[in-house]
Amino acid sequence: MFILSRHAHHDPTSPCALGELLDREAIRECLYRYCRGIDRCDEAALRSVYWDDATDRHGPYSGSASGFIDWVLDRLGTSERSIHFLGNLSIALHGDWAAVESYFQAFQRRPNPDAAQREVFLAGRYVDRFEKRNGEWRIARRVVVYDWVGPLGTPEGTETERFGPRQPIGAPWPHDPVYALLSAE
Repeated sequence: MFILSRHAHHDPTSPCALGELLDREAIRECLYRYCRGIDRCDEAALRSVYWDDATDRHGPYSGSASGFIDWVLDRLGTSERSIHFLGNLSIALHGDWAAVESYFQAFQRRPNPDAAQREVFLAGRYVDRFEKRNGEWRIARRVVVYDWVGPLGTPEGTETERFGPRQPIGAPWPHDPVYALLSAE
């Protein structure tokens, strides 16, 4: 349920209420772009969700968001598969900044030290400070809070055997089918 702030005077058609809706949608779209960026190893998409001076505390990584992107793309380059889902989303607008909590679930397949692909399920929350600069919302500070982690084991067979006729399968940028759609005129 959408609850209007006291600034909207409880009139859902007021300019303030409509502005809040647009701000919330811009923040939501930024979060979705992050998920695509991380799952498709799309560097441009990832860089577009953070401000240049942003920070990210993401599991073992803590530092600049730019450094996080370099670090995670290096790690995901050896991964076979990754998919993130967003769930509960709370956006508290405070003018040109917002406190945002997003629940996430992630399934990842990556090699362990023995080079075998291992699957893991992660769940938690992105606790973000978003800032609106020059009319655009992006993440200024992120802390990832982990609430659940569970190993799923080692998949059997090759991806071709597992997926069978279920084609196409997801791929990194620029080979995933979504990029053909996004570049269509």
